[in-house]
Amino acid sequence: LWAMNQVIQQGKAFNWATSEWSAVRIREAYDIPRREHLIPPTMEQPQYNMFHRERFESEYAPLYRTIGLGTTIWSPLASGLLTGKYNNGIPEGTRFDLKGFEWLREKLESEEGQQNLERVKALAVIAGDLGCSLAQLAIAWCLVNPNVSTVITGASRAEQVRENMKALDVARQLTPDVLQRIEDILRNKPEGEPVYR
Repeated sequence: LWAMNQVIQQGKAFNWATSEWSAVRIREAYDIPRREHLIPPTMEQPQYNMFHRERFESEYAPLYRTIGLGTTIWSPLASGLLTGKYNNGIPEGTRFDLKGFEWLREKLESEEGQQNLERVKALAVIAGDLGCSLAQLAIAWCLVNPNVSTVITGASRAEQVRENMKALDVARQLTPDVLQRIEDILRNKPEGEPVYR
C-alpha cells in the first residue's frame, strides 16, 4: 500500500488497482490507506462472464455500495466458449487446442463444461433473435451490469475488436424480458450479497 502510494506521489501512475483479490483484502486495501492518509485502489480487475459470476455478483456486492469499487473485468467470453466456436468440437489452433492449455480442454470436456456448451447453444437462439453474434451478446450482458466499469475483451485480431464494439448496440436491446430469457438458460445466478449474521 505504501509502495503504490509512493508511485502515485512520484507521478509514475495516476491510480492503482487490484486483480482477483478477495473482498476482504480489497476492503483492507481501502481502509488502511484511509487511516494512514494514503491513496487506496480505485478498481478491481476480476474475471466475470455468464459462467463465472459468484465473486463479482455476490462477494464484491457490499464494496460497490460502501466504497464505490470500480471494476475492469476480464474474460467476458469465458476463454472463447461464449463465442460458439467450440459448439461442434475443438477447432485446431484455438486456445483449447494449444500446448500448455490442456487444463482448458479438460474443463471443457468435464460434465460442467458440456453443460455450459449446451447453454451456449441455447444462448445462440437469443443472439439470433437479436441479430447479433454470441460474443456480442456475452459482452453486452456484462455491460448491462451497473457494477461493470470497463470490459477487457481480449481480442486477437482487429476484426474481432470491431465486432466486439457492436456489443454496445446490443446492450441497448437487453430488456428485462431478454435478460430473464438468458437467466432461464444459465440458471446460475448467485444468491446476492452474503449475510454474516
